[in-house]
Amino acid sequence: MPTPAQLELTILMPCLNEAETLAICIEKAKGYLERSGVAGEVLIADNGSTDGSQAIAVNHGARVVDIVEKGYGSALIGGIRAANGRFVIMGDADDSYDFSNLDEFVARLRAGDELVMGNRFRGGIEPGAMPPLHKYLGNPVLSWIGRLLFHSQIKDFHCGLRGFQRQSMLDLHLQTSGMEFASEMVVKSTLGGRRVSEVPTTLKKDGRSRPPHLRSWRDGWRHLRFLLIFSPRWLFLIPGTVLFVLGLAGTVFLAFGPVVIGQVGLDVSSQIYLSALTVVGYQSVLFAILTKIYAQHEGFNIPRSRNFERLERRISLESSALLGLALFVVGLVIGVIQFVSWSNTGFGELDASTTVRIAVPASLLMMLGAQTIMAGMFLGVLSVGIRRR
Repeated sequence: MPTPAQLELTILMPCLNEAETLAICIEKAKGYLERSGVAGEVLIADNGSTDGSQAIAVNHGARVVDIVEKGYGSALIGGIRAANGRFVIMGDADDSYDFSNLDEFVARLRAGDELVMGNRFRGGIEPGAMPPLHKYLGNPVLSWIGRLLFHSQIKDFHCGLRGFQRQSMLDLHLQTSGMEFASEMVVKSTLGGRRVSEVPTTLKKDGRSRPPHLRSWRDGWRHLRFLLIFSPRWLFLIPGTVLFVLGLAGTVFLAFGPVVIGQVGLDVSSQIYLSALTVVGYQSVLFAILTKIYAQHEGFNIPRSRNFERLERRISLESSALLGLALFVVGLVIGVIQFVSWSNTGFGELDASTTVRIAVPASLLMMLGAQTIMAGMFLGVLSVGIRRR
């Protein structure tokens, strides 16, 4: 029997009360190891089962590691750390994936691929195995967003059956504890330049009588939220910059009088909407910058750029507060001048168009200044050193 150091493959299954299907999954995995001749083990990462799953696993020849921290991602990262195999193939213990047919995964791993994803849409989905919401909306849309934002070739981001080189995955410092762990693995592997491939796999209706742990909308949002954290540039920075420039330019031009383009005339009402566009764009830019700083602060290894590093060195709570205060004061001064002019007329009737034309950019400057100050304060919160467990 090979020693732990000689094992090539660990077949890893996260487990939370899977007594109904765990035994058959283990037997299929053991059968694959025996048939293929691969030196391996079956490892159960138990996340606090109360239905006797641990005893079932031991009785069927699997090794069990207890993972105290709750969550799908926590169970898997704990299992990866405890695995003895050079390669790891992970899959759910609900009998929806075929652990007896892992040849293509092993072949790709032996060829040097560092992450091998299963593709259920290429391999076949048994009727009733995947809810229509997941099959036609959730998985295709989230996978498309992942491919668009991260230039990935993976067509099924959320297939639960996947293989990888253990050390390569540990080097990515995966951190998410929930279902978004599946997206984090693909995104970080892609951004980290890992060799990623995809092989067909099948999905059948799971053998449990209870509902799955997956919650469609909650877990779908957690996946989407994770993708957003890793892609602030394309989702927020670039669109926000466009909105900000267009809105600010329009607001400034209309401060000098109406603008006619062809048969379309723009005046103070357009100026108000353009100023709102400026605020939205500016908030989007700030969100992109703060999100990227937060992601790096939390240890997400997202790509860095020289331009962003220079910007990050220059912005601080103090510099943001000074810039924001300057903008706010300029807007306030314009407002005070308007008030003084009004008082000189005895607070009589004003020309609404002329007054609004100046009041809009003044109020815009005050809003942008306040936003800048608050963004600087949040940046200050991020920079406070804390000791983590």
